Amino acid sequence: MASKSSSPLLLPTPISPTTSLRRRRNASVAVQAIAKASQEQDDDSTKLVTFLGKGGSGKTTSAVFAAQHYAMTGLNTCLVIHSQDPTAEILLNCKIGSSPTACHSNLSAIRFETTKMILEPLNRLKQADARLNMTQGVLDKIVGEELGVLPGMDPIFSAYALEKLAGFFRKVAKKNHNKDKFDIVIYDGMSSEEILRMISAASKARLYLKYLRNMAEKTDLGRLAGPSLLRLVDEAMSINGGQSFMRGQLSAEIWDTLEQMLERGSSAFSDPQKFGCFLVMDLNNQISVNSAFRYWGCAIQAGACVSGALGIGSPNLDADSIERVKETFSPLPYAFIPQLSIGSTLDWKTIISNNVNEGARNLLSIPASGSSGLSPVEFNAAKRTVTLLLPGFDKSEIKLYQYRGGSELLVEAGDQRRVIRLPSEIQGKVGGAKFIDRSIVITMR
Repeated sequence: MASKSSSPLLLPTPISPTTSLRRRRNASVAVQAIAKASQEQDDDSTKLVTFLGKGGSGKTTSAVFAAQHYAMTGLNTCLVIHSQDPTAEILLNCKIGSSPTACHSNLSAIRFETTKMILEPLNRLKQADARLNMTQGVLDKIVGEELGVLPGMDPIFSAYALEKLAGFFRKVAKKNHNKDKFDIVIYDGMSSEEILRMISAASKARLYLKYLRNMAEKTDLGRLAGPSLLRLVDEAMSINGGQSFMRGQLSAEIWDTLEQMLERGSSAFSDPQKFGCFLVMDLNNQISVNSAFRYWGCAIQAGACVSGALGIGSPNLDADSIERVKETFSPLPYAFIPQLSIGSTLDWKTIISNNVNEGARNLLSIPASGSSGLSPVEFNAAKRTVTLLLPGFDKSEIKLYQYRGGSELLVEAGDQRRVIRLPSEIQGKVGGAKFIDRSIVITMR
């Protein structure tokens, strides 16, 4: 917290018996709340947590800190790194490979490598084609090890791999297909833009699916090729214990099932019990703070639940600077993490339990995630207004469109497009818009 910012990181503050008891009690309460929330939704649910911020702001440090925190509270945690940056290995003092590696108690780590992730879905398609004989062996002749990674493939395959861990698209969200069962998956992506694309992928894919369905059902080419392609994909998904979504269904039912899968995936990112997104900034760099503020609006546009903000700075950073940043992001929950010294092996038990990190521990705890009380969209039927929270943007950067009468509102900002479905009582044409305190208020007529 701000008042404790002068405490050194690696030298533990003396802890009284009362304080120690309170910490153990708080940790116990957090774990009990996590277990209760998980049981209310699904006994096998897995939560995905990720971080947004400017490059070099401390996203990897925050990811490792969060992973250590969750593991120490007794949650089976998996830290996922999707880059060749060795920072996580240095912080963990653990070599990270392309399969889950146990680093500490309750903590495993894995490095996503797209060149390897290409192989599994390709092999599944090959096995499916061997059963169906749709390509007469042409698919089997593709040598996956020869294939390189093209631009745009990284977020697609990382989303596929994360889906196996978190199960956002499955009706029953199993913890994962692997023998390891994770309660929490921490994802440190290649960049904030890549993470935002991944977050919005399911909602954007629904519109593409709609147009593909029209082509499959209303054109000769679609009616000819569509059933065979669906059968090949379904056969590939059912290999290795996966669940078939066709199960003798008619074509219309298959498309409906795909739509429902994407809807589940899209809604999971706005559910604080399934997904947590934290903004990260370097408090010594104003550009980093401004970037985090911008990513707040971008994350809302992508459909994410923003859980809070983490500021990383030197242990002796003045309290006034921390309070100014805290006010900037208010009412979003905020916490301070001192910079780590990585010259030697870190004592994570000491780091996590340090008084100065109490705010970060509380912020990362699942019951507190998503508790800011902020609503990204508010409707006022009496005034016929729609209020959109869009921090980090000014009015000139926000574009409004209507393509289907007055039932929807298309909002474009931050290189993201979002469709707002309007309640029947305020449907109509846009009459005007004004920017008020980080929000744009749209009047319908």
